[in-house]
Amino acid sequence: MALAKLDPVKTGDTVSSGKTPPAALAVTEPTPPVLAISIAATDRKDDVKLGQALARLHEEDPSLVVVQNAQTHDTVLWGQGEMHLRVASERLRDRFGIKLTSHPPGIGYQETIRKPITQRGRHKKQSGGHGQFGDVVLDIKPLPRGDGFKFTEKVVGGAVPRNYIGAVEEGVVDGLARGPLGFPVTDVQVTLTDGSYHSVDSSDLAFRTAARIGLNEGLPQCQPVLLEPIHVVEIVCPTDATAKINAILSARRGQILGFDTRDGWSGWDCVRAMMPEAEIGELIVELRSATAGAGSFTRTFDHMAEVTGRAADQIIAAHQHAA
Repeated sequence: MALAKLDPVKTGDTVSSGKTPPAALAVTEPTPPVLAISIAATDRKDDVKLGQALARLHEEDPSLVVVQNAQTHDTVLWGQGEMHLRVASERLRDRFGIKLTSHPPGIGYQETIRKPITQRGRHKKQSGGHGQFGDVVLDIKPLPRGDGFKFTEKVVGGAVPRNYIGAVEEGVVDGLARGPLGFPVTDVQVTLTDGSYHSVDSSDLAFRTAARIGLNEGLPQCQPVLLEPIHVVEIVCPTDATAKINAILSARRGQILGFDTRDGWSGWDCVRAMMPEAEIGELIVELRSATAGAGSFTRTFDHMAEVTGRAADQIIAAHQHAA
């Protein structure tokens, strides 16, 4: 006797036992991290081991976030507070056998210029055999904030052969990597306008070096100014602690943008402010102290702003001392 063919059970169908399939588990997202430390292996040979261990910790605890800061060359570990980061550091030491050094994360300071200038960069070196010769004239001028870096060329008459212009741009990029204040330079336009070459001694390396020399000599004359990253910070706290939060923000050079009631949370406020990244470091410690552990915050990078006066002098001096 032929068996009847049964249709496959589809999602949502009732199985023969009369029970419906269990509902999928809800997915929860970890809260954004609020405190960070910069970590490094004491022994350089443990660098690869540290990367693997951090990936393992993040897999087990997604609220731990690892960020590689390309500008400061730091490995930054983000967590939910002092104890969270301390436990993570102890696990790296005890479970994975990695000795660590740690310090507060570096701040992504940059610098820009206020004044345009025309500068010649010349590199000439004679040694046995072929020498090195490169000669460029560069127009250096500031760009509007946030425009980054732009390179153009207006060479006429073959003063700089076309095959060397790429090397000139590379030399300009080299020169912008560290400005006269000691930080990367941004919001600058550099235009190659003139130069000269030697049919035998000129090379890509010579023109790259000449462009870097031109930048290094020209930027100090352009009124360099320090820039610091500014973030928009949103703090959530009980209403009775809002006045304390406003005082904390003012003491940390914060510019309060306003506050409103927190959606869906009776008796809670949300305070928004502009705040320098350098002042956010241990904000969560002071915030939790003022709110009996209830308050928290999120932050988003907004723009770079000029730092002048004594504050700029202190930042530059500290950077030079660390270098």
